[in-house]
This record gives sequence, structure tokens and C-alpha cells, in this order.
Amino acid sequence: MEYTTLPPVFTVPNNASNASIVPSLGKKANGGTYDLYKWINIITMIIYSLAFLLGVIGNGLVIFITGFRMKKTVNTIWFLNLAITDFTFTFPQPLTVVYIALDAHWPFGLVMCKLISTLAFFNLFASVYLLMVVSIDRCISVWCPVWSRNHRTPRMASFVSLGVWILALVLCSPYLHFRDTAPSPQNQNVINCFNNYGKTMEEVNLNRQALIISRFIFAFAIPFSAILVCYGAIVLKLRRDSLAQSSKPFKVITAVIVAFFICWFPYHVFSFLETKLLVQPELLGVLRIGYPFASSLTFINSCLNPILYVFMGHDFKEKLKHSLFSAFENAFSEDSSQSTSRTKDKSSIELDAQP
Repeated sequence: MEYTTLPPVFTVPNNASNASIVPSLGKKANGGTYDLYKWINIITMIIYSLAFLLGVIGNGLVIFITGFRMKKTVNTIWFLNLAITDFTFTFPQPLTVVYIALDAHWPFGLVMCKLISTLAFFNLFASVYLLMVVSIDRCISVWCPVWSRNHRTPRMASFVSLGVWILALVLCSPYLHFRDTAPSPQNQNVINCFNNYGKTMEEVNLNRQALIISRFIFAFAIPFSAILVCYGAIVLKLRRDSLAQSSKPFKVITAVIVAFFICWFPYHVFSFLETKLLVQPELLGVLRIGYPFASSLTFINSCLNPILYVFMGHDFKEKLKHSLFSAFENAFSEDSSQSTSRTKDKSSIELDAQP
């Protein structure tokens, strides 16, 4: 049986054919190398713990504010669904921290192994496609403000969000199938939580490559391309209508694209490197060092959104002086100018350009 664990701890339990690639992380064959991996795990645990605290508190506030304190609007529905996906991802992460602390030993059983991994990829697909939907919504609001005012309803947003959740469940279902637990070949007392791609080398390579390539296409290439197209169209509209006096829309657009790219692209790069591991075993050291940090960026993304929401709001410093709730509510509120006269269309477009 050939299998590899996924982040946060990248270890490779091997069969007899390639067991000599590298010793287990738990065996101190090389003191310097072992110490390096140990420090990487410590740093990763700190990052994950901070992401858990910030993610649970921040996304919990967003859920409370958008779900219970504010009127149901298209904006609040988008942000409520984003916060729910991020909250469900960050809430069980203490189990992941325990997994790292125990040197890739998973004591929580097969069901939790499958559940935690599936939640992680569910968050990936749901968050990315919700961001894509928000980008499309903003683009339509900018280019077709009259149509948007007439057809952009909370009911429609709720149905679209439900569709995104169903799509995310379908796309993450392979991880529920492949995730498995088994004793480590190096230590029978250590239980690994890993992706069991199959029993033969051909089956392993085929399933692994199919999963990684499909994840890159559906979780990065397609939504990222759509986001780029949407915000490119928004920038074009703002420039054409001479609405570029304020640099805020352009800063927000740039921040959203750059944050998305930085948080997810490194993870996909290391995923592709993983597919070369069997033919290039020297990549294992690179993966053991780079994979945890690339995964940390994806965790950070889940706690970053609530912070960005506050800073995206207009006059956020003034609102923040009064209360944190006011700052969040200001960021999520609908642009009132959408329902006013045509003389305010330009300011409406400028505000609607914000994600």
C-alpha cells in the first residue's frame, strides 16, 4: 500500500520499494534535519492556533452581525455564507494542532480523519466560488446598475449561495472517499491520517494526479480567472466613466486579487510537486519544508476575511472608534444610493465596486 499524508504535517510512509527515501519524521537519523522539521512544526502550530482564535472570533462576529443584527440583504447573505464556511473550517483546527504536536499521530479515529479533511476542502471550494459569485455580482452592479436594482434580491442570493454549497459538497466528495487511517510503517503505534490513493503504484499515481489537477482547475484556475475578468471589467468601467478620482476601489480590487493569489497559489504549486515525488525523491525535503507554510497561508485566508471586511468599510476608523459592531455593519451594509435618483449613479458604481 502506497500513501502520503497531506498538510499540515508532510510525512511519507513508504512501502518496501522506496522506504529508503527518507526516515520518518519521528526518528532522529539526522539531528540537524530533525530539529529543522521540529521547528517548522512548532511554527506551524503557532500559526494554526492564531488562525483558529482569529478565525473563530472574527467569523463568529460576522455570523452574529449578518445573521441576527442586520437586515437581510444581498451583501449580508454573501458575507454570512463566507463566514459560515470559514468558521466551519477553523473551528475544528485544534485537532490539527494536536496532530502536528504528536508527529503525525492521529488518535481521533477514521470518521474524524475523513471529516476534518473534507471540511478543509469544502471550505476551499465554497469560499472560492462565493468570492467568484460576489465578483460577478459587483461586476453586474457596475455595468448594469438599473437591471441590478430590479433583479438583485436577497431571495436570489440565497438560492445562489445554496447552489455554491451543493457544488462545494460535490467537489470535495473525493476527499471523503480517499481519506483513511493506518499504522505508520515505521512505528505501528503511530496512526497516520492520509490519502489512500490505492494499492498499486499505477493506481496511486493516477488517482493522485487526477485529484491534484482537478483541484487546481476547479478550485483555482476557473474561479481566479472569473475574478480577474470581473474586476478587470470593473476597472474599465470606472476609468471610462471617470470615476477613478478615488483610489479606494482600485486598492480594494488589487487587495482581493493579490490576497487570493498569495493564499492559494503556493499550495497548488506544492501539490504539483507532490506528484513528482516518486520519480524525484529529492523533492521530499522541499515538500516537508514548504508544504506546512503553504498550508498555513490557506489557514490564514480563513481568518483574514473578517479583518478585510472592517477595513473595506468607508470611514472605518471613525466607525471603529464607536464600536466594532458598527465597523462590521458599515462594511456589510448595502449602498443606499442604489435606491436613490440617477444623479447618484456614479457614487453607487464606485461603492459597488468594493468586494
